[in-house]
Amino acid sequence: MKRIIFAVMFLALPCLSFGAGGEGYPLKSAPIDPHDKASLQRGAKLFVNYCMGCHSLEHQRYNRMGRDIGLTDEQVKENLIFTGAKVGDTMKNAMPKADAKRWFGVTPPDLTLIARSRGVDYLYTYLQTFYQDPSRPFGVNNAVFPNAGMPHVLWQLQGMQKPIYEVHKDASGHETKVLKDFELVQPGSMSPPEFKEAMADLTNFLAYAGEPIKLERQKIGIWVLLFLVLAFGVFYLLKKEYWKDVH
Repeated sequence: MKRIIFAVMFLALPCLSFGAGGEGYPLKSAPIDPHDKASLQRGAKLFVNYCMGCHSLEHQRYNRMGRDIGLTDEQVKENLIFTGAKVGDTMKNAMPKADAKRWFGVTPPDLTLIARSRGVDYLYTYLQTFYQDPSRPFGVNNAVFPNAGMPHVLWQLQGMQKPIYEVHKDASGHETKVLKDFELVQPGSMSPPEFKEAMADLTNFLAYAGEPIKLERQKIGIWVLLFLVLAFGVFYLLKKEYWKDVH
């Protein structure tokens, strides 16, 4: 019995660490759609232009990604490869890891599995909740991942926003500031609805990158279920035939 309890506690650890990252900030529901190839293409463009300078997708190949989201190899070469990589290469960035650690304090992680490890709602909310914080090295903080070491690389699109706090008092009269919302103080090139849609596209693409075979797996799963239903009928009739003399 003790072993079962310990096993359940061990499996729950990733969930506990996930919940601790956001410090209670409510996550927004990510409107992702893996069937929307136009969204995936826009997300891929955002990734290579704004994220790939620091992050990579080391388990994803350019040509596989292109086929999956509806692009030819030539389109991938012309629009999504800026490093001299070949279309059959994996999506690695050119930043030396030692330099990245010296500049940011930590090596920027590979993002192939970020949507699966953190969740799409976490990622979607994280991308939208950078705010001004002069106390941080890059002048910004994040509501979902407090004290993140990442600069707000999308600020030209979103603009800059400042936090809006609410002050809560407990029974003892102690006051606590709670981050509730944001106010845009410097507009970006996109309106807030446009930026929100762009982050949905980027999250959609990263969700695809974490599981490129998802749609194919779902199609196969439907056929497997249909086979099992038909097989059950056949097995049931066989059982009745074999046991008719016994019953």
